[in-house]
Amino acid sequence: MDIKQRVLGRIIGWWAPHGGLAQFHQPTGAVGHVAGWIMGRRSSNVARNRWAVQLLDVQPADRVIELGCGPGVAIAALATRAIRELVVGVDHSQVMIRQARRRNRAAIRAGRVRLIHTPVESLSISDGPFNAALAVNTVGMWPDPIARLRELARLLRPGGRIALVSQPRCPGATAATSAAAASELAGLLTEAGFEHLRTEMLDLDPPAACVLGHVAPADDAELAARVEEEWGPAGMAD
Repeated sequence: MDIKQRVLGRIIGWWAPHGGLAQFHQPTGAVGHVAGWIMGRRSSNVARNRWAVQLLDVQPADRVIELGCGPGVAIAALATRAIRELVVGVDHSQVMIRQARRRNRAAIRAGRVRLIHTPVESLSISDGPFNAALAVNTVGMWPDPIARLRELARLLRPGGRIALVSQPRCPGATAATSAAAASELAGLLTEAGFEHLRTEMLDLDPPAACVLGHVAPADDAELAARVEEEWGPAGMAD
C-alpha cells in the first residue's frame, strides 16, 4: 500500500466513527464532498467498481444504467466500453452527481453519458430499454429493494444483464460477512424474477461480492411487442 492510500485509510478510520459514515450513504454539503473524494480515490473502491464493470461484460453497442453512481468511477469505466451507446447514472445526492459530472465531462459532452439526480424509488426514465444494469454497495439503502429490482427488470431488454455488488463496510467485516451479503443479494434477485444467477468474489479486505443475473429471454415476437409497448417505435431501433 502506498503512502497516499495509508493516509487515506487513517482519515477514514478516524472519520467514520465521528459521523462520517452517514455521509457515505447520503453525501451533502462540504463534508459530503469529502466523502465523494474518498469514494472516488480509495484503491479498493476503484478496483471494485472496475471489476464489476468487467464482469458485466459491456459491449460497444450496449445501453447501460447504474443506480447509485456516486462520484462516477464505474460510469467512467462503463463509458469506455459502451462507446456507441448511452450510459445513464442515477444518484440521490446532488454532491455525487456534480462529482460524477466532473469525472465524466468529456463523455457527457459527447452525448454518451447522462446523469440523473433522483432517488431510485422516484426514477422515471425514457432512455431505455437497457442491455445491462449495475448497482454497487447501494441496494441495502433502497426502500423495498425487491420492488426496485422488479422496476429495473422492466427497464431491461429481455435477456438483459444485472450486476449487484456488495463489499461490507461494517466494523469487523470478514469473508463470511461478504458471503452472507452475496446470499442476500441472490435472494433479492430471485424474488424479483431474475434468472441464471452466479456469484463472483474479489479478494479485497473484506472481499467484494458480485451477484449477476439475467432477465428472462423472449422469442422475437414477444420481444418486439414488449419493446414497442414500453418504449414506442423508437425502442425498436438498434
